[in-house]
Amino acid sequence: MVKNASQNRYATAVAHAIRRRTIVIIVLWAFLLATCVVQLARLQIIDAAEIAQEAQNSRTVTARVQAMRGAIVDTNGEVLAQSVEAYKIYVDQVGAKNFTPASCTVTRTRSMTDEEYKAKVASRKNSCHSIDGKDVPGKGASAVARILGPVLHQNVQELGGKIAGNTRYVVVAKSVTPSVKRKIDKLHLSGVVGAELISQRVYTNPTLIGSILGGVNEQDKGVAGVEAMQNASLQGVDGVENYQQTNPAYGTAKIPGTEEVKSVATPGGTVKLTIDADVQWYLDKVLKARVDDQKAQWGIGVVQEVKTGKILAIADSNQYAANSTDALTKGSIAMESTFDPGSTGKIITASAVLQEGLHKATDHFTVPYSLEYEGQRYHNALPHPDENLTLAGILYHSYNTGTIMTAYNLSAQKRYDYITKFGLGQPTGINFPGESNGLLMNYKNWDTRTQQTVLFGQGYTVNALQMTNVIAAIANGGVHMGQRLIEQSTDAQGRDTTPTVTKSERVVSSETAATVLNMMENVAEASPDYEIDGYRMAGKSGTAEVPGEDGRLTSIVGDYIVALPADNPQFVISVFLKDARAYYGAATAGPVVKNVAQFLIQKYQIAPSAPRTDAIPITW
Repeated sequence: MVKNASQNRYATAVAHAIRRRTIVIIVLWAFLLATCVVQLARLQIIDAAEIAQEAQNSRTVTARVQAMRGAIVDTNGEVLAQSVEAYKIYVDQVGAKNFTPASCTVTRTRSMTDEEYKAKVASRKNSCHSIDGKDVPGKGASAVARILGPVLHQNVQELGGKIAGNTRYVVVAKSVTPSVKRKIDKLHLSGVVGAELISQRVYTNPTLIGSILGGVNEQDKGVAGVEAMQNASLQGVDGVENYQQTNPAYGTAKIPGTEEVKSVATPGGTVKLTIDADVQWYLDKVLKARVDDQKAQWGIGVVQEVKTGKILAIADSNQYAANSTDALTKGSIAMESTFDPGSTGKIITASAVLQEGLHKATDHFTVPYSLEYEGQRYHNALPHPDENLTLAGILYHSYNTGTIMTAYNLSAQKRYDYITKFGLGQPTGINFPGESNGLLMNYKNWDTRTQQTVLFGQGYTVNALQMTNVIAAIANGGVHMGQRLIEQSTDAQGRDTTPTVTKSERVVSSETAATVLNMMENVAEASPDYEIDGYRMAGKSGTAEVPGEDGRLTSIVGDYIVALPADNPQFVISVFLKDARAYYGAATAGPVVKNVAQFLIQKYQIAPSAPRTDAIPITW
């Protein structure tokens, strides 16, 4: 009996203990469940927006929006280079894989009115997919390719191969026009196909001063020519956009349709050149024809405005297309090639001798074919008996021996000073990339022979622009102007970025310049084939030996430079040909100079010249 009672009490205690444990467990589970419910509620209700925003922020990428590059125009505002809107087309391969084309077919029920049916058809057209009015067969990448291929003018099978895959960003067209992009927008492929705005550089006439314009790289940065020279002005200010990117597990890429512009890109400024596209076109044409006719290695032509230093045209016979590999890597012969000026350098000597008062243009000289001076012998191009010539006559015949005789009392330093005053051996001031300054040793380093050869344009080198400006200084009354290729420029903010022009400098007096110009008019009259009826011209030709491919003096550069018209100079025209069949300067380059002069007379309506009455005698 006692034993049973004890057992009952034990059983009761165990039952109570189990009950207490059960209650504790239930309470704990209830607490845990309540905690989970509360946390879930907080996540779903209280923090849902915040968590979603955090998730979005983790996928958000900030990227630049490329600004449009500014335009390059000629002196009349004619566009030579500009950037146009284009679009890069890309595809989300995952989206393409899951794509199912929507049918454009609408089934009409008996209960539909005509208006309801038409409304449903119209609504369906705004979201369905069709090809030639028929539903698109299949699904996935192949269906996307069938819809997109014809618009991109791409083979459907090849495009389908590009689209198939598991990445979220695949470029299928690097550059399409805005009109093509608008057609793509109407294909109802948003979320599968996207477009990125890009800038495409376009050159109106690529071979017109192509080497001068230069080009840009894939980042739209100028790397050659004016594009590089004025890059700071032409570059725009990039904008900023945000977009959502895919999970890195799928290959990080932009999700089409998630773009949000934060700041708009600002296009670059405008660069106006001094180049006149009409004059440039004509110079290109006649120069190339002459180079071909003469089988010359190359040709260079320059047209410069006398009173301003503006370069109206600068041509070389290579005529590389702007932004081509040649234009980017080989550059401009007109800017980079150098050569001895030859007899055109005698203009500097004549100017120095007159300016220093050593001689007058009418002074008498008996000029031999060959001359020995300070242990060195010099001679003229062709044998001739002694001739009684004035200083003007020496320039007329372009005699080396006579030129030396006129400068007996002109010191080496003075010879050097005048060469540099006329702008040789130093930059033109244009600051064109790759432009050569030519070579001019200091007079202290000249040997005995070089002291004399510099008098007739040997022993130093020049580029075409420098030599053109020598004659322009004489035509401008003795004032050497800074040459200009950039007329005006602004940057993306509209600020004036026009390059500073090299300061003008008087080299010789107006009287000296007028005398030399008169002497040059005698020279031009010696080549009647290249004169123009009713218009006086003052000119000088040159023929210089230059190094050939083997480094020896086996090549010839012939040139002819004139001021037009001689009685009121407005333009200087210079033409240089290397290894032409005609050999001598005027015979080589004269036809081009004459053709360009006739074009300028017509274009700018230059008035005919007054008759010449003050010719300086060339003999005595």
